[in-house]
Amino acid sequence: MNASTSEPESEILTTMYNYDQDAPAPCKNNVKQFASQFLPPLYSLVLIFGLVGNALVVLILIKYKRLKSMTDIYLLNLAISDLLFILSLPFWAYYAAREWDFGDAMCKILSGAYYAGFYSGIFFIILLTIDRYLAIVHAVFALKARRRTYGILTSVVIWGVAILASLPGSMFHTVQKETSYWTCSPHYPLGQERKWKQILILKMNILGLVIPMVIMIFCYIEIIKILLRCRNERKHKAVRLIFILMIVYFIFWAPYNVIVLMYAFQESFSMNNCESSSQMELGIQVTEAIAMFHCCMNPVIYAFAGENFRKYLYNFFQKDIANYLCKHCPALHGNKLKQVTSAYTPSAADRDISTGL
Repeated sequence: MNASTSEPESEILTTMYNYDQDAPAPCKNNVKQFASQFLPPLYSLVLIFGLVGNALVVLILIKYKRLKSMTDIYLLNLAISDLLFILSLPFWAYYAAREWDFGDAMCKILSGAYYAGFYSGIFFIILLTIDRYLAIVHAVFALKARRRTYGILTSVVIWGVAILASLPGSMFHTVQKETSYWTCSPHYPLGQERKWKQILILKMNILGLVIPMVIMIFCYIEIIKILLRCRNERKHKAVRLIFILMIVYFIFWAPYNVIVLMYAFQESFSMNNCESSSQMELGIQVTEAIAMFHCCMNPVIYAFAGENFRKYLYNFFQKDIANYLCKHCPALHGNKLKQVTSAYTPSAADRDISTGL
């Protein structure tokens, strides 16, 4: 790929911030080439697996769980936030391979969807953690507080907060023609580029890493105290799924948040030379690629850590898909399927502290 075709591809290395446009060309060449070759196939993989996995989660929560609890509501919204993030990827994949052909309005909308998916995802994981905390540590209060109606209301509030948090990044994204190609990238007020970049990166780290970590550490310390005093296998299972969701989120997103923070404040770390900037930009791409796969991981976690999810999934493929494809196969019908289906129904006591999946 020649230099002229690779120029716009550097603008969509990430939608969370923009790179230093004044950096010398030799410092950016490797980054451009890496982006043009690496991002389109990566986005395609995330799109396929994330779309299928999260669509199945939404289907199971609505069709089988019927959104009976606060936990179900939060898990549904977590899947929707992943889907929101995922559905913007085809546009970014096209952009990484070519140029921005979708206009200024779509540039702002899709950038906003990216940010909203990021913030809402971690916010709903926080709500799920607080939900576990109330169910285990404050069980009596939880009987009144953990209602489906409250789950819907808090979800609406969280979406409002996520949209507000995503507005600055969305507003700064504009379409501009650079050399002979159209780009969709952040453009901050003249003379305040570094200041705005640092403010938005700090906001992303505070809302997406620091505050969630403090809340989760507090909640799980209190939960562990209760579980050590009361060895209840059902309560252990109720905590396990949400705990794994939390740990996986930090594994996938923390490296990206940290290296972006270092890049925004590279002068403070004495790393504002050409070589260090180039290495950090490549590091950002790698860690962002890892972070993007997070939206594919939640369905996998449900499949391995959520026993009910596996049963519902088996029921869906056997009863709905297989029967639809092969209506005259007697092996797919009969009392066995009914027995399996009835075995999934949790008791009222189990539902009180269930994980939802």
